[in-house]
Amino acid sequence: VQLQASGGGVVQVGGSLRLSCAVTESIFSINIMGWYRQTPGKQREPVAMLSNLGSTNYAESVEGRFTISRDDAQNTFHLQMNNLKPEDTAVYYCYTFKRGPSWGQGTLVTVSS
Repeated sequence: VQLQASGGGVVQVGGSLRLSCAVTESIFSINIMGWYRQTPGKQREPVAMLSNLGSTNYAESVEGRFTISRDDAQNTFHLQMNNLKPEDTAVYYCYTFKRGPSWGQGTLVTVSS
């Protein structure tokens, strides 16, 4: 499985961005899909997860502001990020797990104050 993340950029505090992850095969059978983020000197941390049963899991720091969703017809999943804060600045990686983990290349999100 290959993943292509897109949608990062520079946004002001309180603004919104929508990240997308295009998957090279059908996402219908993927067990877990989600987003991680990483800042310099820190470990990559999970942000939002979506299972093939429809259950979601969010990091406490983004709960209520971020929403993960999927588009099976486009083999794409998204991360809608609202009310962005400076601490959301990071490289965001999309992730899937089917028979093993797969990672996208990362897209940079910068929230300026």
